[in-house]
This record gives sequence, structure tokens and C-alpha cells, in this order.
Amino acid sequence: MIKFLDLKAVNDTHREELIAACTRVIDSGWYIGGEELRTFEQAFASYCGTQHCVGVANGLDALVLVIRAWKELGYLAEGDEVLVPSNTYIASILAISENGLIPVLVEPDPATFNICPVNAAAAITQKTKMILPVHLYGRLADMPKIMELAQRHRLLVLEDSAQAHGASLHGKKAGSWGDASGFSFYPGKNLGALGDAGAVTTNDEKLAATIRALGNYGSHQKYKNIYRGVNSRLDEIQAACLSVKLKSLDGQTEHRKLIAELYGKEIINPAISLPAHDGSDGHVWHVYTVLSEHRDALQAHLTERGVQTLIHYPIPPHLQQAYAEFSEQSLPIATQIHDRILSLPIGPALSLDDARAVAAACNSFQPVAL
Repeated sequence: MIKFLDLKAVNDTHREELIAACTRVIDSGWYIGGEELRTFEQAFASYCGTQHCVGVANGLDALVLVIRAWKELGYLAEGDEVLVPSNTYIASILAISENGLIPVLVEPDPATFNICPVNAAAAITQKTKMILPVHLYGRLADMPKIMELAQRHRLLVLEDSAQAHGASLHGKKAGSWGDASGFSFYPGKNLGALGDAGAVTTNDEKLAATIRALGNYGSHQKYKNIYRGVNSRLDEIQAACLSVKLKSLDGQTEHRKLIAELYGKEIINPAISLPAHDGSDGHVWHVYTVLSEHRDALQAHLTERGVQTLIHYPIPPHLQQAYAEFSEQSLPIATQIHDRILSLPIGPALSLDDARAVAAACNSFQPVAL
């Protein structure tokens, strides 16, 4: 079986360094809020091109805490509207509703799967205070147009960069475009921890300090609590492991690009639509997604031929029980994407020979005529 993503093989390439990093933390006797965290935060901020990075417990908390901090600072208030793509993973929307704000679902560009700036502009009302673009599948949203739109309407911009570590556009990386950005280091991400982990990047010193306090029980100083905060901290072992893996992120991204290029050239089945990509931007290919009207049959065919695939994501947010209030909305682009999308194997441990086998399996698929 060609695995969708072989995490054991990925981490085996760092095995000795990861063991050394964990041993260093264990031997230090300091496990929360120490030198390993500071080292990683500085390195990741520098990597993204921002002044600040704040480690948190996971990617959802990264988004939640940014919005919460903006509320504490008086920039947002309950009932404010936030523009968010209609085809994102539900975490992007959970962060909005968790803070008492109103998600406004915006249809994506069907070519890129990212939020469409034209549709976003049409959705702006007097209550709109923020845009949450999601860099879905490893490709940056159209940030120049989104930032221009935000500046024109005085909107905050929070990037959801959970799938876009190292992605860039015009030489500027994910996490450095908006007012702030949330990252996930879930093990399957391009930069993955050995458990849950996340971070916020920003150039706003006051915002960074507020987020750090909120994630530490609302405290800047021990036993002095200025907010009703939460416990959301990136621990020393995860920070140490992320520092190890950050060093090889760009090299692993280059391998992902080789696989994506191979798929683009070798998958020629007309029943499968490939991602529209000309190589001109810094797509990091967190996942390689194709579309097919015969998605379920294609997935079954690939499984029979020893190729593991995943669906990102089978149910759009507006059809989830958690957001039943959106169920009557007409969102045909999002619905079509979720009905047809299929993710092929890609990752730093996937060999080019296995990628060619995946392409051959795709080309052998023949949908049954209805």
C-alpha cells in the first residue's frame, strides 16, 4: 500500500536529532516556557518574516486567541461579522463563533479553492470587521487583493496558515501578510510536531503580549491575572522537536513540488481534474487535491490498486450539524468542491517511483457510464 502520508518515515529522517532534543529537555528539568520555546519562536518568526511568534497549544487555539485578544484590545466586539471561505475546515469557523462573532461564508475561487476577493467584497456590510483567508492545501490566497480590500474597508486580517508553512506570494511568506496569522503544527502538517502544537505570528507587539497572557491563564506575571484566560502553551519538548524539523522544511517542500510537478505531467485521465497551477507562486502542496465527478469510484479504484487517498473534506461547513443555521444557504461552489475532491499521496517520504505508480493508477481509472 502506498500510504497517503507515512509519518513514521518522515520522522525517521530526524530520529537522532529528535531523540537528542527530547533528551536535552528531559535533562534540563524545565518543561514549560523555557529556552526551547524562546528559540523556536524566534526562529519561526524569522522564517515567516515577522517580528513576533507566540507558541500555543494547537492551531485552533492560535485562531481563537488572536480574535479573543482583538476583543480584549477593543478592536472587535461580539456580533461583528467575519468573512471566511465556505469550503474551509471547520476549525476556521469555530474560532469565529467561539468568540461570539458571526461567520459570513464566502464562496471560493473554483480554480484555487481559496476565498474569492470579488465574492468577499460583495459580502461586506457595516458589521464586517475582519477577513479570515485560509491558505487551503498549501497555496496562499490572493493576499494582495485581500489586503487592499481590508485597507479600503478598515478590516482586520487574520490568516489561517495551518496548511501553508513556508508558502509565499511575491516573495512574502504565509504568516506575514495579515495583521496576524495562526499556524497548526499537527503531526501531519508540512511542519509537524510530535503531538498537538500551534503558533501565532504578527508584527504587533501589543497583540503578541496579549495573546501570550491569554494563553497563560490571563497572566503576564505569575499570580497576577488581568484577563479571564485559558491554558494554551507550546511545551518545551514540542518546541525543541519543531526547531529540529524547521531546518529541513524548505528541502522537504522542494520534494513536495517535484511530486506535484510529476502528477501534473503524468496524470492525463480526462475524468480527473488537476489543480490549476502554473508554478509561478510558492505553493507548498500540503495536500495534492484533484476533482472528479466520479470521486467515490475513483477512490475505490485507487484503494484496489494499493493507493491510499483522503477526502479534504467530505462535508462542507454549512451542512455540518454544528452549524445547522447555515444549512439553507446556497453555496454551490463549496458544495461541488466537497462532493468531488480527492487528495492523492504526497509528502517528503513519498518516492518519485511511488508517485509514478499513483499517476498510473489514476490513468487506469475508467468511470462506469450512468
